Amino acid sequence: MDPDAVAKAFVEHYYTTFDSNRAGLVSLYQEGSMLTFEGQKIQGSQNIVAKLTSLPFQQCKHNITTVDCQPSGPANGMLVFVSGNLQLAGEQHALKFSQMFHLVSNQGNYYVFNDIFRLNYA
Repeated sequence: MDPDAVAKAFVEHYYTTFDSNRAGLVSLYQEGSMLTFEGQKIQGSQNIVAKLTSLPFQQCKHNITTVDCQPSGPANGMLVFVSGNLQLAGEQHALKFSQMFHLVSNQGNYYVFNDIFRLNYA
């Protein structure tokens, strides 16, 4: 399968789910998965989703600017780097963000093994 198509489909699914039902992201992670969110390391699918659902905003909209991907390792892994804008409900200005995913193939289905998120401040 075309890595760019996989990355694009993953990114669309991830951010649509994040914006509408963060708890639904649990199936994209496994117990060995790790999220680094603004420098804080969280491991395990339940802990990651607990962090994401506890963020201090209820509604948001991700607007993706770029998606870059590369194949990673012999097991059909993939690095996906995303940049874009995060619009929080009630806020006038969007926040710029970058996020990197290391996707690992598990019997033809990808899951997030590593996830690093940072807001980009000017």
